Amino acid sequence: MCTSDLRSWPIFSLLESEFVSQIHMVVVYGNLGNEALIMTKDKMMYALGNNIAGCLGIGDTHGTLYPKKVEALCERDIRTFAYGSGPHVLALTKEGEVYAWGHNGYGELGIGASNQVVTKPILVTMPILEGLGMKRIVDIACGSHHSIALTEDGEVYAWGQNNCGQLGSSISTNQVTPRQVNSVLGGKKVVCISCGQTSTMVVIENGEVYGFGNNGVGQLGIGNYANQTSPWQVGSLRGIVIVKVVCGYAHTLALTDEGKLYVWGGNSYGQLGIGNKTNSCKPVMVEHEMGRVSDIAAMHYNHISVAVGEGGRVYMWGHCRGQSITIPTSTPFSNVHDALACYGSPSVMHKPLILYANEEPNILQCLGSAFDDPSTSDLKIQVEGQCIHVHKAILKIRSSYFRTMFQHDWAENNQSVIEHDQFSYIVYKAFLKYLYTDVIDLPMEKALELLDLANAYCESNLKKHCIWMIKQGITVSNVAYLYSIAIEYNEEELEEVCFKFALNHMTAVTKTENFAKLDENTLKTFIIKAGEAGVFRT
Repeated sequence: MCTSDLRSWPIFSLLESEFVSQIHMVVVYGNLGNEALIMTKDKMMYALGNNIAGCLGIGDTHGTLYPKKVEALCERDIRTFAYGSGPHVLALTKEGEVYAWGHNGYGELGIGASNQVVTKPILVTMPILEGLGMKRIVDIACGSHHSIALTEDGEVYAWGQNNCGQLGSSISTNQVTPRQVNSVLGGKKVVCISCGQTSTMVVIENGEVYGFGNNGVGQLGIGNYANQTSPWQVGSLRGIVIVKVVCGYAHTLALTDEGKLYVWGGNSYGQLGIGNKTNSCKPVMVEHEMGRVSDIAAMHYNHISVAVGEGGRVYMWGHCRGQSITIPTSTPFSNVHDALACYGSPSVMHKPLILYANEEPNILQCLGSAFDDPSTSDLKIQVEGQCIHVHKAILKIRSSYFRTMFQHDWAENNQSVIEHDQFSYIVYKAFLKYLYTDVIDLPMEKALELLDLANAYCESNLKKHCIWMIKQGITVSNVAYLYSIAIEYNEEELEEVCFKFALNHMTAVTKTENFAKLDENTLKTFIIKAGEAGVFRT
């Protein structure tokens, strides 16, 4: 990401270039997209915009055209933000603390009182762990006037407006301090949270989905249109492993571990992407041409849905700039933030935008530009008859394999071409480019060969990148093969991920060709582990 992306957001148009070059993270929010928070690289926090209900956190309710410091949060390590439509704002620190400010008419700040505007960030007091201080929060979410927090051990706490049961409690009064959502969630580990306008959705570690709150247009996905004051499982998704759920104003998107997309809820603008404008109180799988979906986005401010398909292409549908788009439609963008800036109404961010680069090329960008540049290289590496232009010094600095090669074989000669035939050209070039950029530019199906190279060259960081890529491409048909590869390379993390995926799709996996090809020892180990996990219990 580069700072030029800020140009998509009009609120930043008056910022001076010198200030922009120091920005680390921003978030745009507000009913008109007219408020913004800015974190700089030196951990200073600034705000600008209308400042409705004191939502900028600068100590008053006066708007500002230029960045003004949020003194209470300067020099704190902010991990992320969430906001409601009051607006109220939550900030989560990397230490797991939550700060809140802005509109508080419904107790949505969780500070023990309501019916007041809070113009400076205040620490939200979470429950105390005996002898360990407050519980550590790892994620936050906001509906219009309620707030949700997820602890590191998978507990959910809620506060604010509860007129529809969106706090997971049958007590209809507002809640001014965080209260744990128990009921059926007790003892379950929640891994994902999201809020609609007056509803809440959560995902459990095993892929189950629960919803509570307003269900007037079926946004809970439970098969009816009755509000729920305690978490209710989305029964139609039993047997389907959900890894992420996001909420729009009154609709919901869910992403499976196989990259499939399910939707339900309000559909008056086509935001379900199913080709019509009919609401659905049950999950519907979206038929689309996006390929495997890797990410989804929505927000309670509007009726838009976003997905990232194969190749990183961003698709949008729903209420896009006044039009009703009823099927996933490709945008010219490969970044969700840019798409929301151009098509969202209001144009607000679904999560903070983190900026990685300055306008002027930095050392990493210069290194990336130098890769395969014949005008500056002093070495050619030939693979499958094709040359790749590189620099001895960079290879020696970045790779122990090349460092050893140059020390022993090249100390007294000036050879300028070496040949390799152990790996394919596309994989070897991706490896060399990785040494320059720390980025893997390679189709996912080639990740296994690159993992083989990483093992051969003792590149531990590259192995981690490869395993991450492989995890994104796990399917029913290939999981048994990937499981065997993980055992072969002694990659315990990948082995565990493959094993859990296989358990979640046990019947289908055992019918695949790759499962039938597992060697006797691997199959025996798998069956024993599956038995210990309770798969064969009756």
